[in-house]
Amino acid sequence: MAVAVVGVSFSGPLTALVATSFLAIAFWRNAAGAVLLLPVLLAERATLTGLRPRQLTSSLVAGLFLAAHFAAWLPSLSMTTVAASTALVTTTPIWTALAARVSGVHLPRQVWWGLALAVFGAALIAGVDVAVSWRALAGDGLALLGAICAGGYMLAGARARERLSTSAYAVVCYSTCAVALAVAAVVADVPLTGFSARDWWLIAAITFCAQLLGHTLLNLVLSSVGPTVVGLAILLEVPGALLVALVLLDQVPPLLAVPGMVAVVIGVALVIRAGRPSPVVEPVT
Repeated sequence: MAVAVVGVSFSGPLTALVATSFLAIAFWRNAAGAVLLLPVLLAERATLTGLRPRQLTSSLVAGLFLAAHFAAWLPSLSMTTVAASTALVTTTPIWTALAARVSGVHLPRQVWWGLALAVFGAALIAGVDVAVSWRALAGDGLALLGAICAGGYMLAGARARERLSTSAYAVVCYSTCAVALAVAAVVADVPLTGFSARDWWLIAAITFCAQLLGHTLLNLVLSSVGPTVVGLAILLEVPGALLVALVLLDQVPPLLAVPGMVAVVIGVALVIRAGRPSPVVEPVT
């Protein structure tokens, strides 16, 4: 789990270093993830026996939400600081808790305290970024939108994995995400090839660190330590990304934004600890 946290902590800073389009980064990251997991699915093909096409619907929906998450969050990394963007995109449990409340689920008092604290922290970060630039504030908004889309991804993914093995779900979800991003790239006239060698190496590093080390190892330990511990461990990505950005990008977030980041992390931690144990799918960053 420690290795996985280190892996996902490199996701934001490495993405901020890539000079090419964020749609291209997200496309190759997911396409490569699907291809690398395909041999695992073929080895477990017995799990596909009797599977009907309609049972893949939730995986397809999860893939579309994942594409929307990347399309929103990745651009924010170049608009605001990596630390602020990472802190805001980890608010996914806040949005899934609110979705549960709308559907009629009673939320414990501790969840509401966590929600209030996280909203307060997000407001602090936004307030600081207003003083920096409107572009930084827009980056905060995109990071929050990415967190909301990640909530849809997690809810659809949890539903899909009631019927599918992890490998089957991941291959379908990542493939759907890659196809959706490719279509978006064509519509936006964004090239998916022709990058510099430096950018290709960075994309490979993002795939290895975030997609394979991060996502795969967190899924591996999920059954051993439980979803609550994994959810809390993912929050360590915030200070981890801050440190990596400090080293790789020489990027220090505004001092006044740090209390906001701390409030967001503590608020989300309260929501995770107080919420009912539920299936956890791959962390999205």
